[in-house]
Amino acid sequence: MVDKKMEENIVQFVAVTGATTRDARRFLETYHRLDVAMDNYFNNPQQFANSKSRGHAQSAAPSTSKLNALFDKYKDPDGNEISIDGTIKFCEDLEIDPEDVVMLAVAYELKSPRVGEWTKQGWVEGLKSLGVDSIQGLKALLPKLRNQLGSDPKYFKKVYSHTFDFARNEGQRSLGLDTAQAFWALLLPHGLEGGALSHVDEDQDVSMNGAGGEGFKREYVDWWFEFLQAKGGKGVSKDTWNMLFDFVRTIDSQFKNYDPEAAWPSTIDDFVEYARQRLQS
Repeated sequence: MVDKKMEENIVQFVAVTGATTRDARRFLETYHRLDVAMDNYFNNPQQFANSKSRGHAQSAAPSTSKLNALFDKYKDPDGNEISIDGTIKFCEDLEIDPEDVVMLAVAYELKSPRVGEWTKQGWVEGLKSLGVDSIQGLKALLPKLRNQLGSDPKYFKKVYSHTFDFARNEGQRSLGLDTAQAFWALLLPHGLEGGALSHVDEDQDVSMNGAGGEGFKREYVDWWFEFLQAKGGKGVSKDTWNMLFDFVRTIDSQFKNYDPEAAWPSTIDDFVEYARQRLQS
């Protein structure tokens, strides 16, 4: 059974990294876990490589022709882009729900301009950057992307910022309230649970207590939604969307360290008052 699992990991390792089977086995035998082995390979692919295996790894770079063919598999028959029908098929082949939060990371990596749309340039450049040219390769990368999105504040912020433009309708400057809440419902809990939204102090250093006690709590996401519904309004501005990331990371659990004189959007000012009242009730 162990040998079978090793062989499965080797296949995934080679598909994602383009390494030789020999190098894949050496990294897996050294680091034991697939994700850790791949991380170490990307950091130092020459760790176990001889000249012959280095040449093989270089020749195994993602194939542009394969990426073009993969794009054509999903694109509209009469168009130059992948749209909703192709996106659904794409997700089916990845064996993932289109509303899974990791798809927001995929959309960022492949430069998807908006929900259900993919351009050939973004597709090819994005998958090349990820180092894959097949559905199997991308599928094997999804756990790593999911973990990075949940745990890495810098990566989370990049995906989070991209999501605003990705989610809004073409020609609109703001994001519809229901749409904003749907994407916040995916991103905020994921970042809070994984640590990407862990509480930081004034110097942007992570609090020793992290998201567990001193900062924004999971239940406050629900408070935020309740506040927005009660407040009404047509949509969420880009400024409010982007600033919420900093607010969630820096506010204390009692909303005491909030500076009303800072350049926060008025919506966040009003939410702090709402949250303080909730805490006192």
